[in-house]
Order: sequence, then structure tokens, then C-alpha cells
Amino acid sequence: MKLSFYIKYSTAFGETLFISGNVPELGGLDINHLVAMEYVNEFFWKAEVEIDRTDFNKNPVKYKYYLRSQNGELIADAALDRAVDIAAKGYESFTFSDVWNHAGDYENVFFTAPFANVLLPQATKTKAGKTTGTTHIFKVKAPLLNKHEVICLTGAGEVLKNWDTEAPVLLSHDGVWWTTRLNLSEERFPLTYKYGIYNTKEKTFVAYETGDNRIIHGNTGAGHLSILHDGFVQIKNNNWKGAGVAIPVFSLRSKNSFGVGEFADIKLLVDWAAKTGLKLIQLLPVNDTTATHTWMDSYPYAAISAFALHPQYINLARVAGKKHQKLIGSVKKKQKQLNELATVDYEEVMKFKLALLKELFEEDGKECLASDDYKTFYEQNQHWLKPYAAFSYLRDKNGTADFNEWKTYSSYNPAQVNRLFTSSAGSRQVQFFCYVQYHLHLQLKEATDYAHKKGIVVKGDIPIGVYRFGCDAWVAPGLYNMDQQAGAPPDDFAAVGQNWGFPTYNWKAMQADNFAWWRQRFRQMSNYFDLFRIDHILGFFRIWSIPINAVQGIMGRFVPCIAVHYVEFGENGIWFDQDRYCKPFINDHILYDTFNGHADTVKANFLQGNDRGGYDLLPAYDTQQKVEQHFATLEQTPDNERIKLGLFDLIANVILFEQEGSQGQEFHFRIAMEKTSSFKNLIPHVQDKLRELYINYFYRRQDGFWRKEAMQKLPPLKEVTNMLICGEDLGMVPDSVPQVMQQLGILSLEIQRMPKDAAKHFFLPSEAPYLSVITPSTHDMSTVRGWWEEDQQRTQAFFNQMLEQHGHAPYFCEPWINRAIILQHLYSPAMWSIFQLQDILGMSETLRRDNPADERINIPANAKHYWRYRMHLNLEDLIKEDDFNGELKGYVVNSGR
Repeated sequence: MKLSFYIKYSTAFGETLFISGNVPELGGLDINHLVAMEYVNEFFWKAEVEIDRTDFNKNPVKYKYYLRSQNGELIADAALDRAVDIAAKGYESFTFSDVWNHAGDYENVFFTAPFANVLLPQATKTKAGKTTGTTHIFKVKAPLLNKHEVICLTGAGEVLKNWDTEAPVLLSHDGVWWTTRLNLSEERFPLTYKYGIYNTKEKTFVAYETGDNRIIHGNTGAGHLSILHDGFVQIKNNNWKGAGVAIPVFSLRSKNSFGVGEFADIKLLVDWAAKTGLKLIQLLPVNDTTATHTWMDSYPYAAISAFALHPQYINLARVAGKKHQKLIGSVKKKQKQLNELATVDYEEVMKFKLALLKELFEEDGKECLASDDYKTFYEQNQHWLKPYAAFSYLRDKNGTADFNEWKTYSSYNPAQVNRLFTSSAGSRQVQFFCYVQYHLHLQLKEATDYAHKKGIVVKGDIPIGVYRFGCDAWVAPGLYNMDQQAGAPPDDFAAVGQNWGFPTYNWKAMQADNFAWWRQRFRQMSNYFDLFRIDHILGFFRIWSIPINAVQGIMGRFVPCIAVHYVEFGENGIWFDQDRYCKPFINDHILYDTFNGHADTVKANFLQGNDRGGYDLLPAYDTQQKVEQHFATLEQTPDNERIKLGLFDLIANVILFEQEGSQGQEFHFRIAMEKTSSFKNLIPHVQDKLRELYINYFYRRQDGFWRKEAMQKLPPLKEVTNMLICGEDLGMVPDSVPQVMQQLGILSLEIQRMPKDAAKHFFLPSEAPYLSVITPSTHDMSTVRGWWEEDQQRTQAFFNQMLEQHGHAPYFCEPWINRAIILQHLYSPAMWSIFQLQDILGMSETLRRDNPADERINIPANAKHYWRYRMHLNLEDLIKEDDFNGELKGYVVNSGR
């Protein structure tokens, strides 16, 4: 049996197309055995294979196209549904005519989970008419049709109605493809045709698709079937827009929660969103972060498991059911006390919830664990559930999550973990953690299912890192670089950078099993969420990696990164002095400028003279980690804090970092080099030459390299899930990042006060790309009202330029200003406008919080920030605010969202 494949794609010189399929003749879908296609002309490539049809009578042929670019990059066609049943009777040969599916095409977005499952109603169904002797099957996609609209086909020839729009061929719909089967054996070729839209209720032709006529070039005779995958109908597909609300689960407040927001409270948020016309709820990570049993665990991005849910979000009454309501009654007084607090008391909430959960487990655990539903959950999740339960038990038994300090089980051993589940000493304890996870799963699933029934989608959040002493690192330490810390370079929000403390990923090890851990992680997310935000998507290109002996993010560099070879300094007219560039530059002027009256104390206790007329740090204090450990033993006074931070500055006062293991051959520039005293003490000629190399290092030489890194990781991971993916692409963004995101159809994040164009002070919402999420603030920033009071000069510029107002800006962000900013975002062309709940309430004089400083969720510059913000209103009461809710809905609807 002969299969002929034609793909419409105009290649550039040096590009090649390949095909892969689930039959041996097409390489068995093995990316290492792609079948090269043959160039036909400037529009088409083809491939032909002969297969034995008897081997494939039961299974359809599945196939996929690939493009190898001029630089060797392999790019996959985005279509994941090319499959044809070749067992059709009476056919001895098949021709597949395809159109390349670019992942960045708008239309692909509408076939992702939030749209396919929730947001877009199913198109009007029509049945395909019976056709004798089918020669051609037409298949096309059209996601954005109105009610009663179907796709129709008309063209040259009798079968295609000679372009008659009064009675066109109507296509049937299977939920994805619009399809019709026709017998064109008597028609004259080439044959032109076009798709259109037809209203079945009015029985009228609505419009043709745009663009040139489509062409069928020839008929291949009896016994042959041609299948035309015509891609997308060419109609406007960038006019769907939605709005949403963003808030962490822990920040929700209801009359029935327990001092912290719970999964059950999401249902109330859904009710409010539905009432106000919002279509999306965005959450922060909901994974378990219980490492120390202190408020330090409130940081939602330090998960001890990339899969387990956080027990703080459990609703105790739902676990207890009617059978055990007496146990709930015993903590009603405490529940009322915690619920009345303005913020989350993390430690008290966890203390009481875990205590009561243990009581419920004693009463109900045996029956629950014996249920069929629990057994199914356990079977489907045991790959992460068993290690997590064992880790949690051992953490509590040993009094620390640092598995390196455990006397036993410090190294993960699956056999030992299995024994914990059967031993009399540990089985009950580990099963408790499984019991809790089961109920968390039920409650989150119930909440997200409820959202779907109300037409609301839920957006999750995947942190870029994992906790250093968490279950994932315990189970597979080889997947992480434990001698490094992930973070971010300095920016307007953190002058010395950020150090998140997470180990960085060992991408080579992860790639060895085709990113199995990441694949499992994405699949787990899809159990609950329709779309998700990749926290710091830049980490898939390169991560800001900080040595374990450093404290501040400013001591990091990008990894991977093409280093500067020492020869390059000479080639650029720079006399290379490794000690001068790599060691902290310290002289008396710098000391007195840094420490003022403490300079002599610092010289006497922390420094030693060198042969350059300056000073070196004593070996006991030559890293930030050593300095921090020293000052941790001293009294916490303002003077000691100033000396400690000053020593941090001295250690960071370098121009270059040596590449470890390069033996003085390769180096990396310290970020913000020009701000260092070391740089300022160089002669102007050397400064100029170093600046040229610095600019090349950060902004030119890495871009293609980083693009290649991302394209090795993101495409295979994106194929795992049908969730819509949004990337947090903020910070120091290489040129390759927007290119890759656009190519893969990943939505960008646009923030008005953080323009990506360095030449602009603010980003114009009206200039947002369609495939983007636009927001006036995120959880890492002050709210609109808080920001308005931070910098009066900047506020004034915003008032005049962005709001087009004359005169002096009000000192406080009045409701009309807050409203104007919200409306700018709602009328943006971006697919999604998402707002923090605080910013939405800021439009109301009566509903807004008194002090905007109390609305902030996180302060990135503070590594020990307590994440405890809660709504100041109950959701039940917010739902009853009919006037405000009606006003908000009017804004949302009138903006086309």
C-alpha cells in the first residue's frame, strides 16, 4: 500500500523537512530516525512509503512533520492529531495533503484545555451526508464560530456547487475537525475551492474565509483516497478576550475557613467571578511547603514536593463529614479566633489543622484507606505519594527536613520506603500523610470542577525551583546542582539581586530520561488546572546561579553561559590581571566610604594588608556565607548589621568571576560591573574596553546559545499537556525569549510599570501582543494603590503621560485613577487581562482596604518575608455587593471580555 505525504511549506535555503510516523517505514515516531522529505517546488515537500496494510488494519497511521533549520535546530509541527485510518475498504493508495501548523498561530490556543473544555461552546453539530465512492476527505479547523454557525465548502465544479453560496456543502464536526467526504472523480482538475461560514438557523451564507482560493492539483484515479488537512479556516481569530482575578488561596477569606483560605473557598470566589463576568481565577502554587513547621514555611515557592498539596488548604469539616462533626465542634472557638485575624497566623493554623487531622485519621482512616476511591487515587499517584509520605514522616521523626542530618534513610531507597508502609513502627504515620493528600485532592478537584460548571477556568502556577531539603531532592539528588542556588540578578525591586536558595537543575541529567520528572509534574497540574503560569520561564533558557558560599543574588551569574577566554582581554587591548579583576578591590577610601566610623574596626578584625597598598579579607571572612555565619553568633544590633552588609559589599566588589575548573582560562562578568568601586578605580581606557566586552557578554554572544537551550526543553514538555501555558518573562530578558515563546504559542506577561523596552518608562496596554496576559501588578509587587505612593515623581509622569491628565497628580490613588488603570487593561488587545483582587477593589471607595501597604503579598528583596496577606472582606459579603459587582461586570462586558 502506497502512502504519499505532501506538506505545504515554503522553506528557506538550507532548511529541510522530515516526517515521522507510527509505522516502521516512517521511523516509528522515533526522533532519531526521521524520514527525509523531497523538495517539490517552492510551496511543497513530499514523502512516499510502501507499507503492508495487513499489519495496520486496527490502528490508524499517526504522523508528524519536522523542520531542520539552517542552524540545525529541529522544530516540530504543532499538530498533534494527524491520524488517518488506512483500513478503509476499497483503497490501495492514500495521499495526505497537509498545511504546516505553526505553534505560534493564534488558532492553536483555542484547542487547549481551557477553551476546548470550558470557555468555547461546542460548535453546532451537523451530520455528514452519505457519499458513494469517496475520493477526497476535507478536514479543517475553525474554533471561533458563533451559535448556529457551521463551516461550509464551495468551489469550482458540480460537486462543490460552482461557487453557489445558496446551497454550499456543509461540513460535520467531531469536536475538533470540520469534515466532509466527497466524490470528485468526475471533476476537472486543478480544482479551486474555499471554506466559508453558514448560519443553519437563518439558512444564510455568512462569509468566505479570507486569502487566496485553495487548490486541489489533481485526481489520482480509482482505488485512491486523498485526505486534505487544510489547517485553519482563514477568519479573524484574535478577537476572543477574557478577564480574570488573581489571588493566592491562603488569602481567601470566608465565614467557614480556618484562619486561612481553603480549597473549599475557591467555590465562593467562582460564584463572585461568574457574577462579575470574569472568566478566570489565577492562584499561586498550592504545593506543600512544610519544612520547619514555622512561619518560614509560608513561602509558597519553596515546595518540599512538586506534587503534594499543602495541608493548610484543607477544610476540616468536609473531611469530618456528618459522622465526626463533634471533633470539629471542639475547635470552633479557635476557628473563630483565627478567622477574625487580619492576616494569616501560619503556625497556629497548621498546629490546629494537623492535630485535628490526626484525630480524624484515627477515627476514619481505616475505613477511608479501604475504600475503592482511595485505592484508585493511591495507585495513580504512588510514584510521588509514597516518597512524599515517607519524607514527611522522617522529617517529623528527625526534627528536620535536612535529610543529610538523618541517621537513617538519609539516602533515598525505594525498598526501605516500601518497608515503612508495612512496618508496625511507621506504617500508620506514613499512611496519615497519604490520607491527608487524598482529601486535599478531593477538595481541590471539587473546587475546580465547580468552576468549570460555572464557565470559569483555573490557572495554576509552577515554581521554577524546588526546596533544597525537600522530597524531590531527597529522591533524585542527581537531578539538581546542590552546590548552587537559584535566584535573580539585581533589578528595581532588589538592588543586590535575589537568592531563592533552591538548587539549580541538572538539565543534562533530566534530559537523559526525556525530562520524566517535568512530564509527571505537568500531568499532575492538569488534574486540576486548565492553564498555568511557568514561574520565571527564563530559567529554561538560563538560570541565575549563585555559589553555595554566597548570600546575595549579586554574586551569581547565568548558567549555562559562554565564558570570556582570557585571550579576549588581550585581543581587546586590556592588560589582563586576574587578581585585580577577580579579587575584591579594597582600599582606605572604599573602607571609609562603606563603613564610616566603623572602618577601623573592620580593618582590625576582618582584613589584612596586601602588596598592592590595599587590603584582602581574612580567610575566615572571605565569603558572604562565612560572614553571615559569624554575625549570626553575635548580638543583633544596627551596628553589627551595617558591618555585615558592608562586608557583603566588599566581597561583591569584583569585576570577574573565574569559571570553576578552567585553571585561569575562562571568566564571567559580575552583573552591574560599572557600579562597583573596583571598576570605578580603573583608568578610563580600560573601563571603555571592559564595557565593550561586558555588553558583548550579556547582550550578544549568549542569545543563540540560550535559544538552543530552551528549544531542547520547552517543546517536548509542551507536548505533554494540553493546558494553555503562560510564561513569566520578566527581568533581564534575552532577545531569544520572546522569539521562542511566540514560536511555541506560550503567552507572555506584560506589566504597565515594567516595560520590556528599556527606552520606555511605562508599557502601553494598547500595545500588548494578542498572545499575552496583561496586568497592572503581580504578587511580587505593590498594588496599584501602593505603587502610586512610592515615587511621587514617577507617579506624576504616569498621571500626565499614561492617564493624559493635566496638573499635579493626587498624592493618593483615588478610586477614579484605579478605575482608569483597570479600564486601560480591559480594553487592551491582550487575550487575557488579569487583576489582583486588591486592584479590583481599589476602584471602590467603600470596599477598598484603608491602608494599601496592607495589601501587598510579597516583597522580593526580603528573602525572609512572611506570606500572610488575607482579604479584609468575607467572600460571602463580597458576593452581596450588587452595585459594585454590577459596575465591574459592565466594564468587563463592554470591553469585549
